[in-house]
Amino acid sequence: MSRIVVTGIGAISSLGNNISENHTSLINSKCGLSSLDNFKTNYSDTLKFGEIKLENIKLKEILNIKDESVTRTSLLGLNVIKEAIEDSSLSKNEISSYDTALIVGNTVGGMCLTDELYSDANSVSNPSPYLSSYDCGSVTLFLQKQYAIKGVCNTINTACSSSANAIIYGARLIKNGFAKRVIVGGIDSLAKFTINGFNSLGILAPQNCKPFDKDRNGLNLGEGAGFLVLEKESDAINKKHYAVLSGYCNANDAFHASALSENGEGPFLAMNGALNLAHLLPQQIGYINCHGTGTENNDEVESKALLRVFKNVPPFASTKSKTGHTLGASAAIEAVYSVLALYNQEIYPSLNFCTPIESTMLIPNLEYQKKSFEHVLTNSFGFGGNCSSLIFSKF
Repeated sequence: MSRIVVTGIGAISSLGNNISENHTSLINSKCGLSSLDNFKTNYSDTLKFGEIKLENIKLKEILNIKDESVTRTSLLGLNVIKEAIEDSSLSKNEISSYDTALIVGNTVGGMCLTDELYSDANSVSNPSPYLSSYDCGSVTLFLQKQYAIKGVCNTINTACSSSANAIIYGARLIKNGFAKRVIVGGIDSLAKFTINGFNSLGILAPQNCKPFDKDRNGLNLGEGAGFLVLEKESDAINKKHYAVLSGYCNANDAFHASALSENGEGPFLAMNGALNLAHLLPQQIGYINCHGTGTENNDEVESKALLRVFKNVPPFASTKSKTGHTLGASAAIEAVYSVLALYNQEIYPSLNFCTPIESTMLIPNLEYQKKSFEHVLTNSFGFGGNCSSLIFSKF
């Protein structure tokens, strides 16, 4: 079968409002973490967030959206899917063809409107305009309608691995003949719903997170969106090819609702499965974009899994030290970052690292480097032990 290639990418995060701005920030080791400005919670000034500073009013103006019921999650998604589609030069007929699929990962959906949701749930009359937007599938339906997409459309919610699984599902649609091209990615926006939920778990860091550091003390929540256009190489002959999606795997260690098993069985199986599908040996991976949340459990477990898979762990980093953890969007944003790293032959640094974890002694990459490599691995691990790994290879 013809290889699956990446022909378009788009991203928005606290590092920038488009691919160019995100790439510049990655190169310059910019940190996008700050206090919360766009809405107020009890933690707006006491915790750090990866917030996109574009307000909803400005996003609606940019995108020419008049509908009051459109949520921030949908606005961020539309902004990025537009960039990815334009980058891939997809025609209107191609987008609306039955051969084009749309697969979206997210966790919050319209529940970013936490106060409105609470009010509507307790109201017997006069609902808000957002009533139809609370379901996480509403975001996909909104994007589908905007582009008149007639092919397979689906929403995946597997927590923090959501958009990695959207990418895997999209690739499998192409592989099995259900689509010629897929628009895949993920979106999540900051909300009281998730801020309060993660705070109740006691895993929000009071300062900038420190992935893979001995003294790490939690994660920073962020928001954003990332989308990729995947096509069969034979259908994209005259297009730019950023990379080949050569390997992917989803696994589960079925250990705990919100923690990974001590020896990292799920991450180990996901990375091994992706390597096997790509027909690659561990030593052929030149760079790893780690899940790297900055939490006590994840970073030690992911480190142990890396040591199980790789005899000599290649350069690795966590871009969550710059963007925060964007939940359902994180895997797609980091897939885009991985594609950028491969396409431009460069690796990005982790921030805020000082001392390695004693049980593994692994040290992430700490400075921007130009480096020649052929394959990049990116990890995304979600609650419930849902673990996914993707491999992109040089075209």
